[in-house]
Amino acid sequence: MADITRRLGWRHLRGAPTAHVRHHRSGQLVHDGPGLSFWYRSLTAALSEVPVDDRELAMTFHARTSDFQDVAVQATVTYRVSDPAIAAARLDFSIDPDTGTWRGAPLEQLGSLLTETAQQHALDVLARTSLAAALMDGVAAVRERIAGGLDAEPRLPATGIEVVAVRVVALRPEPEVERALRTPAREQIQQDADKATYERRAVAVERERAIAENELASQIELARREEQLVDQRGTNARREAEEHAAADAVRATAEAARTVRLADAEATRAVRLAKAEAEAARGLGQARAEAQAAWLRVHADVDVATLHALTGTRLAENLPRIDSVTVSPDVLTGLLSRLGGTSEGPA
Repeated sequence: MADITRRLGWRHLRGAPTAHVRHHRSGQLVHDGPGLSFWYRSLTAALSEVPVDDRELAMTFHARTSDFQDVAVQATVTYRVSDPAIAAARLDFSIDPDTGTWRGAPLEQLGSLLTETAQQHALDVLARTSLAAALMDGVAAVRERIAGGLDAEPRLPATGIEVVAVRVVALRPEPEVERALRTPAREQIQQDADKATYERRAVAVERERAIAENELASQIELARREEQLVDQRGTNARREAEEHAAADAVRATAEAARTVRLADAEATRAVRLAKAEAEAARGLGQARAEAQAAWLRVHADVDVATLHALTGTRLAENLPRIDSVTVSPDVLTGLLSRLGGTSEGPA
């Protein structure tokens, strides 16, 4: 909408760059172009404002397929006014010179024209298509048919309209039919989901079984290795015991041999000592016997008086060590007789 300002009976219009303004005064075209700005008198001015920017037109309509099923078509048509002069001549784009608002509804007229034209071509293509084919490939077919039909429509260029793009958003059947169509797909999806669940469970069970088998194999291998370890420990212990026994036997043999050697040495030394002692005792006895024999032989040749004198001498030598002397009557009588005889003889 144009921006209009009032000043003392004059009006000033400032248009937008996307709006084509046409100013007629007294039947003659004074200003023509987009984004204009000018002064005018409202009593003598005839103004038209034609938007030249791209416009989006959303449309929804119902159609029937070849198998008599109703479908809803949702589409969007992008268009623009390519020739503002023709559009202003064919449609009422005039604006109020005081307010700048459209006197009519030109965009609604354009929308009706585009919607009816697009609907006519969409109905034509859907009437020869089954519901299943329409739902599967109908979007592209309807879009191509609508775009081709709008390009070939002679009223659009004659009105100064150019179609930029056509988009078909969706083709949807009635809710009951849609639910009925969804049921097999949902059942198939549910079956696929159940199958996937079962397969996943089977895979999980298989993996659990493999894990259990691996654990059992690990336990068996561990038990086997423990058995080998026990056997090896027993072998090592037996070998160690045998080595200890052999060492003890060697040690005992060496100790016994050493003991035997010591015993033999002790016995030999004892025998030698005994022989030496026996020899010494025998030699000492022989010496004593010979000394005694010699003493006896010496005293056998000496007379009794000499023996008595020697006895007295020995007695006198041993007086300090003799505590008491016992003289028998026989000895005393003999001594006194001898002493008496001796004294009588020299006289």
